[in-house]
Amino acid sequence: MVDEQGKIIRMNHHLQELWQVPRHIREGHDKALLLHHLAGRTRDPGEFSHLADHLHRHPKDTSRNEIELIDGAILDQYTSPVLGRDGTCYGRIWTFRDVTSRERTDEELNTSEAWYRTIFENTGTAMIVVEEDTTISLANTEFENLTGYTKAEIEGVKSWTEFAAKEDLDMLMTQHRLRRVQPDFARKNYEFRLVNKDGQAREIHLTVDMIPNTKQSIASLLDITDRKRADETLKESQRRLSEIIEFFPDATLVVDKDGRVTAWNRAMEALTGVKAEDMLGRGNYEYAIPFHGCRRPILIDLVLGHRSNEKFERVYTNLLTEGGIIQGEGFASSLAAGERYCSAKAVALHDSRGETVAAIECVRDITEQKRIEDRLNRAEKMEALGTLAGGVAHDMNNFLGVLVGYSELLMETLPENSLQQRYARNILQSSERGAAIIQDLLTMARRGVSVSEVINLNKVIVDYLDSPEHEKLKSYHRNILVRTELEEDLFRIKGSPIHLIKTVMNLVSNAAEAISGEGIITIRTENRYLDFAVNGYEDMQEGDYVVLSVSDTGEGIPERDLGKIFEPFYTKKMMGRSGTGLGLAVVWGTVKDHHGFIDAKSEEGVGSTFTLYFPVTPEELIRRQEKSDIARYMGCGESILVVDDMAFQRELAVNLLSRLNYKVCSVSSGEAALEYLKTHKVDLLLLDMLMEPGIDGLETFTRVRAIEPHQKAIIVSGFSEDERVGKAQELGAGKYVRKPYNLEKIGMAIRKELDRR
Repeated sequence: MVDEQGKIIRMNHHLQELWQVPRHIREGHDKALLLHHLAGRTRDPGEFSHLADHLHRHPKDTSRNEIELIDGAILDQYTSPVLGRDGTCYGRIWTFRDVTSRERTDEELNTSEAWYRTIFENTGTAMIVVEEDTTISLANTEFENLTGYTKAEIEGVKSWTEFAAKEDLDMLMTQHRLRRVQPDFARKNYEFRLVNKDGQAREIHLTVDMIPNTKQSIASLLDITDRKRADETLKESQRRLSEIIEFFPDATLVVDKDGRVTAWNRAMEALTGVKAEDMLGRGNYEYAIPFHGCRRPILIDLVLGHRSNEKFERVYTNLLTEGGIIQGEGFASSLAAGERYCSAKAVALHDSRGETVAAIECVRDITEQKRIEDRLNRAEKMEALGTLAGGVAHDMNNFLGVLVGYSELLMETLPENSLQQRYARNILQSSERGAAIIQDLLTMARRGVSVSEVINLNKVIVDYLDSPEHEKLKSYHRNILVRTELEEDLFRIKGSPIHLIKTVMNLVSNAAEAISGEGIITIRTENRYLDFAVNGYEDMQEGDYVVLSVSDTGEGIPERDLGKIFEPFYTKKMMGRSGTGLGLAVVWGTVKDHHGFIDAKSEEGVGSTFTLYFPVTPEELIRRQEKSDIARYMGCGESILVVDDMAFQRELAVNLLSRLNYKVCSVSSGEAALEYLKTHKVDLLLLDMLMEPGIDGLETFTRVRAIEPHQKAIIVSGFSEDERVGKAQELGAGKYVRKPYNLEKIGMAIRKELDRR
């Protein structure tokens, strides 16, 4: 307390301690000195000095404010004048109260409130505080954005029930009441539909709880509309994907990263015989059992990260990896339909982050396709062999033609039953045997069937069974019974009796070699109408067929060998007992040349059956002619020009035709023949088809016809009849005769052509 002169009248002890007033100031009672000390103890001395100066100039003013000391203490300062009844100012009272703790509590409270409000405002989700009467007392900005209303329109004004869809309101009100009466029974998380200001319904995930020690609840509202739509889209996508997989034409399975089956479609059920309900959810490689009879990795496991090993790779052929897709082929031995050859492709399935979550494998039964490919490969191989065999046959037939022709001429000049005649006969027979081998080569290569006549297949079989070849076979296999079941009214077919009898011989010989000890070979014929393809022959025409089957009770052929049996020189027969060594390759070539089909079935330990299908012909049987008397094909002095590039062939032809009473000349090329015909006329040309160098037989005959339009000709060649022979015959050439030829064959052909009008 100070008087009107500014002298300190009284200073209590508490002020002295609070302001730490020194003794000399306390005892001096100097107001100015005290105010200076007090100002120095405040955080802002200038402000305190300004206050003191103001009150000195305005002695009747009062003042109240807070002062912060340099030690952090906060004082509530109050000062007022001491006035007399007449308004005279007698002095001033200053009071100071320490309010530091209260101020700090208020500050902390304000800080806490600001902190929680910041959290409330910035949670990233819509939040509200709801009163017991459902009024929304507090809402954040996200709730504004969600509903379309401002805080002013919401807080203390709206009930949260105004935002709930009608169908959800009862459920929400029930939970609101339970939360305040029986909180343990109230749900804290659930979903409902909120209707915003524009009337749009949004899917909301609600999290709500009571604020402790109040009747208020706080709720967090998460808009999951887009997520729900995405979930629905995903479910629809998964449903469509499942439908697509289900109706894949290929057998398909999906395995997750843990090795459990999540998809097993209808085609897979059909292939394996295992229903989806019996396989879905199964793991530990159980999905491999229907294919391989045991638990083991398959292609799908490779893309899921299982390592390959040598045993694994041996199961698959053509194992390839390209662009993340693994594909392979191999036999599946345990399928419901038996062992099948399958092709499979597998690829990993990834999520949006690129992580592998599953794998899918598609399996296709390509057994029939493989058989067709094998047949095509075999056909290409036969074509290549045919090219080789054709060249060999041409040269060999030229050489054999000389042996056959001269041995036949030699026999006629030697005494009957003489040793020299027997030698000549042996040369002739060996030459004919060599010609048969060449014929087998051409048959195998599908270049040998040139004779085509109407025949009864039963007659062919009977002729073989009466042949010396069959008697020889029986001498090697005395414990084998050959049985026939021949249809009486068998349809006729068109073909070559020589090749068909050799086909029967090869099939029976093959069956006999397959039997060790006692056994039965059955030869059957029947008429059959077919309206379906046999074993993958898609080009097989519907209609009547003569069916020949030869079955045995032998050891059978292993599955792995069945596709190779028609390859040339593939045999397990005893050397020296199988004719030319071409066996079933000859059969295959003959059947193809007769426009037929062949099917082989075999079971190890049971036996084999070869079934041949020949198309029926409506033509009538032709009575076979007996061997002709030489007088029937003797010449009448007609002139013949032999055109051949090989000297010994020309010499042989000249000798044979001279023997038949023809006037014969010869030239070595087509060009020489053209020069000769410019100055000479001949009744017939004996024209070799292949001549080197220079023009061939077709070109020669074409140019001859330009000079002499009615010139007659016979075509001869070491090759079998081909397209160029056909073109020559279209131009007017007569019969085709394949080398080697004998006296009767060439004589009959020439006589027929010369007599033709």
